[in-house]
Amino acid sequence: MLRGVAVTAVLVIAALPLAAQRRPASRPAARAATAGPRIGPHIGYNFDVEEGVLGAQAAFPVAPAFDLYPSFDFYLVSGFTLWALNFDVRYRPPTRFGLLYFGGGLNYLRFSADGFGSSDTNLNLLVGVESRPRRAAPYAEFRITVGDGSSIQLVGGVSWRT
Repeated sequence: MLRGVAVTAVLVIAALPLAAQRRPASRPAARAATAGPRIGPHIGYNFDVEEGVLGAQAAFPVAPAFDLYPSFDFYLVSGFTLWALNFDVRYRPPTRFGLLYFGGGLNYLRFSADGFGSSDTNLNLLVGVESRPRRAAPYAEFRITVGDGSSIQLVGGVSWRT
């Protein structure tokens, strides 16, 4: 009888996964990348043109902590048209809650008025916070655009899984 209990105990212990064999708990940054593409609108303020901005952004995961992060901004200015396309990459460092992100990339800025138009290509630097990736994820972002069309803007919005 004692021999049967000992054999059963050895078999049960041998069947349990060792700590090194267990899958590690997924980090927030890893979950963000596996959540799939996200899209959504944003609204904000540009401190250089001193006007509001409406836009949209998308996030396409390419690695556990990296997203391709294109966006469009339309500036609410009167008398002329001003808009921008942003081609950024976003990085989520491994933090406790996975809310913080940094990024950068290229900005294409287009200005037009009375049949005249011009464009500039600039560099973007951004930092933001976004809630954990659920169905809807609110976020806030501070963006600095450096170049001939330099500007500083603050936007907030929400993005949804597609």
